[in-house]
Amino acid sequence: MFTGLVEETGVVLEVQEGPFLRVRIGAKKVLEDLKVGDSIAVDGVCLTAVAVDGEGFWVELAQETLRRTAPTWRVGHRPNLERALKVGDRLGGHFVTGHVDGVAELVEVREAPGAKDYFFRPPAEYARYIAEKGSVALNGVSLTVAGLVGEAFFVTLIPHTLAVTNLGGLRVGDGVNLEVDLIARYLERLVGRA
Repeated sequence: MFTGLVEETGVVLEVQEGPFLRVRIGAKKVLEDLKVGDSIAVDGVCLTAVAVDGEGFWVELAQETLRRTAPTWRVGHRPNLERALKVGDRLGGHFVTGHVDGVAELVEVREAPGAKDYFFRPPAEYARYIAEKGSVALNGVSLTVAGLVGEAFFVTLIPHTLAVTNLGGLRVGDGVNLEVDLIARYLERLVGRA
């Protein structure tokens, strides 16, 4: 379980192809207490650290993970990183599982007073889970949905978020890992059974 509050951006140092994809990610802050077997959110994807050294850590990605996530698993990409939530920590974002639902496409960026509005088109099957003032995680960043426009939704990103996450480097047409609100999914299932 995560909060969607990014601790740092790392860098993909190495990628090894095989029956699954092995990726080595350079980092600093998240290495402070990271050990083999720990969960870590990489661009919002909950992965297991399978090796840890003084400069980074390795993760392995199954085909299901690759099918659902943005195609950013390449050398040089700067993923958002967050260690798993500890019991007793503050919950400043929202509950983020790291189970990515799909890829949302950035369709427009507009200037807003002191910030920028980023408009995303989610996969059609997940649009119903996105509500104004609800929560989404984009590349692992906990965000509030500022509004809905047609098939798209938008979030307002303040300068701090743009500076400390990889969202500020997005261009129109780029995809991001989308996780819809966990509560919305469970609510739909419960109401559907009633």
